[in-house]
Amino acid sequence: MSHPVSVRTDRRSSPPSEETVHTEGEISELLAVMDDEDCRAVLEATGSEPLSAKEIAQRCDLASSTAYRKIDRLVDAGLLTEGIRISGTGKHASEYRRSVDRIELSIGDAGTELQVERGSVDQAQPAD
Repeated sequence: MSHPVSVRTDRRSSPPSEETVHTEGEISELLAVMDDEDCRAVLEATGSEPLSAKEIAQRCDLASSTAYRKIDRLVDAGLLTEGIRISGTGKHASEYRRSVDRIELSIGDAGTELQVERGSVDQAQPAD
């Protein structure tokens, strides 16, 4: 029996980083994604380990087509990263991991800001 190996596209180890989103379009898009209950469920499910689309659909109780739409939306928004799960059988699959640890909205005299804290990217490790 082969064990899957997780490989992320960015193999460098980096400390957490924070970015501030200022443009109205970017803020609106991130807020719309975060307003989607299914997107939030996918983000919660992919926080501790990378999951395939099938695993995400099962854990979040979503239809496969819905899971793929939510995954695409989260990847496009930069909140989910895609990697490859390599299998000894030669059948590789995409896997997804949450790429943010915190999102904070601030509204003040200087305008609206959205701060996104991205987690550290670890070296790819074999899955258990």
